[in-house]
Amino acid sequence: MSESQTENLSVRWVGKICFWGFWVLLIASIPLRRSFRGEVAEPPPVIGDVPAFEYTDQHGATFGTEQLAGKVWVANFIFTRCTTVCPIFTDKMYQVQHRSKDLGDSFHLVSFSVDPEYDTPEVLKSYADKHGVNSRMWSFLTGPIDEVKDTVVNGMKIAMVEREDPEQIQSLLHGSHFVLVDALGQIRGFYDANDADAVDRMLGDVKSLVNVQDAAVPASVEDITVEEKGVVLEPVAE
Repeated sequence: MSESQTENLSVRWVGKICFWGFWVLLIASIPLRRSFRGEVAEPPPVIGDVPAFEYTDQHGATFGTEQLAGKVWVANFIFTRCTTVCPIFTDKMYQVQHRSKDLGDSFHLVSFSVDPEYDTPEVLKSYADKHGVNSRMWSFLTGPIDEVKDTVVNGMKIAMVEREDPEQIQSLLHGSHFVLVDALGQIRGFYDANDADAVDRMLGDVKSLVNVQDAAVPASVEDITVEEKGVVLEPVAE
């Protein structure tokens, strides 16, 4: 075989290898491209509106719906003298903080004190430091008891029962659900902190809202009662 024939044969073989190699790579890449493209989970439905509020955070600064505008956020309800459910509730909120760092300024955590007369900004700051709170991501709020109760019960649809005797700390009752709110101030979900998968389910919904920023028209919050939603029928006894 002449040198020119050998060269032509080599060219043909190289061409065939390149041709079939291209198709093999193309076919193999289809599942990979699909996995990267992935569909964004459907965001949870709108349940109602959160009315405007303005309280004081653990640093003594004003904080409320104005500062939360444009952010997806999760609320919970605690008080610093609680020794039963609140430490667990706060620990789960810490898990949310740890697992949502990649969301940046699009997401925030808010803990409302249901014992605001005792939980001053200084007390809340000490509590936050003890629990590893990143204040860029997580705010603790206190304010006038009547206003806080109105926000918690009528706005967030969470049970809160004041104690009759100020010395009886254990008689303070409150709901143990996380409340998920979208960037438009619309309630999107309630998650029982006692459920083992609450944090996982909630974070899935959080990420879908951050990605989609759904703009559905909210239902009237005045038409939604605690009983109808079935989320806080049994307040937690401390």
